[in-house]
Amino acid sequence: MVTAGLSGARIRSEAAGSMRCGASPIPASLGLTTRHRRNRGGDRQANAARHRIVLVRMRSHQPTREGVAKRIAEGKTKAETFRCLKRDVARQVYQLLVEPDGQFPPVAAS
Repeated sequence: MVTAGLSGARIRSEAAGSMRCGASPIPASLGLTTRHRRNRGGDRQANAARHRIVLVRMRSHQPTREGVAKRIAEGKTKAETFRCLKRDVARQVYQLLVEPDGQFPPVAAS
């Protein structure tokens, strides 16, 4: 949240927030394979915080563990699954900046 500033006015959209903290997807497809990789730009401290959040959720948060199992069963790699989870965390942080009075949104298990 420090990356966004005190009011969050620097982040105008969810996509801008993801880009700012290095969670936006970048196409990395070759041939018939369609995939994305993480953006390596942005605030490294925000990226490190998001990384820790995802690690803890993967170990101890049951809906996240179920979502990881589902994505791996779909054929995604662990790195792709990790990228998706980091994007979900960035999405939730943006929602908190936009609606600071609200509770944490439910974790998407998809």
